[in-house]
Amino acid sequence: MDKRTVALLAAFGASLIYAINHTLAKGVMPTYIKPFGFILLRVIGAAALFWLASIWAPKQKIDRSDWLRIFGCAVFGMVINMLMFFKGLQLSTPINSSVMITISPILVFILSAIFLSEKITFLRTIGILLGFSGALGLILFGAEVRQDAPNIPLGNILFIINAASYAIYLVLVKPLTAKYHSFTLMKWFFLIGVIINFPITISEFIEVQWTTLPYDVVWKMVFVVVGTTFFTYLLNVFALRTLKASTIGAFIYLQPLLAISFAMAMGADSLSLVKIVSALLVFLGVYLVTKTPKKLT
Repeated sequence: MDKRTVALLAAFGASLIYAINHTLAKGVMPTYIKPFGFILLRVIGAAALFWLASIWAPKQKIDRSDWLRIFGCAVFGMVINMLMFFKGLQLSTPINSSVMITISPILVFILSAIFLSEKITFLRTIGILLGFSGALGLILFGAEVRQDAPNIPLGNILFIINAASYAIYLVLVKPLTAKYHSFTLMKWFFLIGVIINFPITISEFIEVQWTTLPYDVVWKMVFVVVGTTFFTYLLNVFALRTLKASTIGAFIYLQPLLAISFAMAMGADSLSLVKIVSALLVFLGVYLVTKTPKKLT
């Protein structure tokens, strides 16, 4: 299996975990833990896991010139991105979050073209548009709106901020992935994330009644820390070593499809013609964006 195929599988794996996260995280908040408290749990847990894993990684010293970029990655990837998404998920719905995150690949595509000199091709532009239309059709016509959403407009605004922040993170982190090991980057990103998030999130964190949490809530929290935080960030950074930032961004289009597939597996949704057509558009869009252009000989 070649490096590109492995990288694409890693990006797919991250999207699958994110898709499951929409449902699991929503089911825990705010009854058992509020969104900001959940973020502190995520960054502390992930930081501990990455520092532990880094024991087996190559020992690397960060160049002084890279610290500003590393700080920026932490701010956009481990602070703004996380805080806005989880607060938005509490206020709005998983359906709306799936709509809003499809904005991120477009932003990544634009930012990559500006700052990373990625080539803007006709096929990749069509792929972005097809993926967006498929994801939008899948969400708008293929699922029900949940009732446990106290402020949908504000939640949707937070999702847009989340999508923009994640796009900036992907573009900022791309040059670092070619220079440093994934564990080296992630341990510093999350340590900085803990320091910045702590004063913002500690009040909600200490409200949690840890000793009385039901078992099913505990395993959902573990999934969010280990799966949605540790493995997804690791998989995306690994994939970025081979793939373009905009290619990773395009995989966000798979999340609505995967999220609804998960809901169907749980007996909470059913298949329809709209979903099938939308799914085909999503897959076609991702294919066109991730397709390697043929070199002229």
